[in-house]
Amino acid sequence: MRKIIAALQLSLDGYIEGPQGELDWIDSWEDRFGLLDRVDTFLLGARMYPAYEAYWSAIQADPDAVLPFVDRPALPFEIDYARIAATTPHVVLSRTLTSVGWAHTRIVRELDELRALKTQPGRDLHAVGGAAFIASLLNADLVDELCLVVHPVLLGAGKPLFQGLEGQRRLRLTEAVPLGDGLARLSYTLSR
Repeated sequence: MRKIIAALQLSLDGYIEGPQGELDWIDSWEDRFGLLDRVDTFLLGARMYPAYEAYWSAIQADPDAVLPFVDRPALPFEIDYARIAATTPHVVLSRTLTSVGWAHTRIVRELDELRALKTQPGRDLHAVGGAAFIASLLNADLVDELCLVVHPVLLGAGKPLFQGLEGQRRLRLTEAVPLGDGLARLSYTLSR
């Protein structure tokens, strides 16, 4: 059975955005998770999908242009990720979106459709985010692995990663990797 791997960047105090939605503390949107060789499908929530599509589409359209959210041109590894994202299937969980503009993207309405996707042949599934989406996957016991890139910053307030999580979850640490500049990648499997 395929696994769903939820992978997100967060501050040391557990926030994925600052109080006003700030993301300026994230220096790059490169794939620091080391998952691209393991996955063949990206999963997103409806709130994150529009910004995700806008960001990676902007890189595809003009890698030298100033990007939304970061006010700089794309970095080389972001250009590589944009190429991969352009050809990789994306599945967006939403009860409200009626269409998506990006090729290789489809909408599913129910978590059971993601559960069924896990049983289909293929490589693992990368749950990109956002926080409410990841919480809904955790609440439905759909997440098999959790991969976090922790930034050495304390935001003090903002959008917490695990807001909306119902009940306790036991995790087993499978990897802790320093990434330089004070960043660390922590990988966990969820106990069943």
